[in-house]
Amino acid sequence: MSEAVIAGVGMTPFGKFLTRSLKSLSEEAVNEALADASVQPSQIECVFFANAAAGVVTGQEMIRAQSSLRNTGLAGKPMFNIENACASSSSAFNLARAAVTSGQYECVLVVGSEKLSHEDKKVSFGAFARAVDIEEDLGGHIGTGTGSVFMDIYAAKTRKWMGTAGVEREDFARVCVKSRLAGSLNPKAQFRATTTLEEVLSSRMVSDPLTLFMCSSIGDGAAAIVVCSEAYARKLGVKRVYVKACSIVSAAGVPGAELVAVRAARLAYEEAGLGPKDIHVAELHDASAPAELIHYENLGFCGPGDAGALIRSGDTGLGGRLSVNPSGGLLSRGHPIGATGAAQIVELTQQLRGRSGARQRHGAKVALAENNGGQLAGDSAVALVTILAV
Repeated sequence: MSEAVIAGVGMTPFGKFLTRSLKSLSEEAVNEALADASVQPSQIECVFFANAAAGVVTGQEMIRAQSSLRNTGLAGKPMFNIENACASSSSAFNLARAAVTSGQYECVLVVGSEKLSHEDKKVSFGAFARAVDIEEDLGGHIGTGTGSVFMDIYAAKTRKWMGTAGVEREDFARVCVKSRLAGSLNPKAQFRATTTLEEVLSSRMVSDPLTLFMCSSIGDGAAAIVVCSEAYARKLGVKRVYVKACSIVSAAGVPGAELVAVRAARLAYEEAGLGPKDIHVAELHDASAPAELIHYENLGFCGPGDAGALIRSGDTGLGGRLSVNPSGGLLSRGHPIGATGAAQIVELTQQLRGRSGARQRHGAKVALAENNGGQLAGDSAVALVTILAV
């Protein structure tokens, strides 16, 4: 089996772009990724296109890839439409990697594209609300009047976790301050202004204990990745980033089962032959600020009850021993759900290439992305962990 290599990446700025279409966003990201890899559309053999919410927000169903990419020079190529909640584009990346390592294709393209902003915010929030089992009893986690089903769910999980985790609300605010600092240095980030602990804690309460700054926002954007075989990448002459692992698991569907992020991490570490201490830089699914701290434990970056101490130490900050979410993460880079997983890979690829400017984790050789989506039986419905290396 051939190793899969990332040969090129591209992405749009993330933000609220009411006048831009899914086509416009997709075209910008694709053109940048192809140029970065020094390949022409004719060299792409297959496309894996990820989108989660177009059917709800824009009305486009079934042929999202074909319609979004019709003007990119890729029309006529094999195209797969991937929908897997907030993990849609990391799922597409998983499939693209499998297609290359199996020898089916030598050069493929992953695109994650999402347009969530809408003149009626109820439409945008409604898209998120569909990422749960609509027949499942969520124990009163939703319908509390916040307008955001997932923030109610995250808040309930946080309250339960805080009882044993040894964390304080100030630790969640520290995540936000770190995130906004990183975002201020990322020209593609949705939020570019720094903030303080006091500003985070005093911002409007959304769902206790989550204040507004602790919640990821609705946004639009696209990211694209050229994945190819090592032999093909050598011909291109690009700086190669190797995909050492990419695991995907789904929720067991019963309360109390092992968390999907924990299972996905274990599989990825085993496949890559690496462990948590080998990771230099990571992009984690911080849809809410507490999620970053919870994932410190899930991914083995610290022991149970030590997440608060880890964020306070500064080790996960920019330039830290383990730089976490140097892109700004979902909180500051933004969370156009179908594009999020691919955006994580774009950031980590640039980090491993040494091209992240003031956000750079110097000497980064190994990177990890954790992306999850949906809710089922008290856990994320799906999770992926990807490990990259140079």
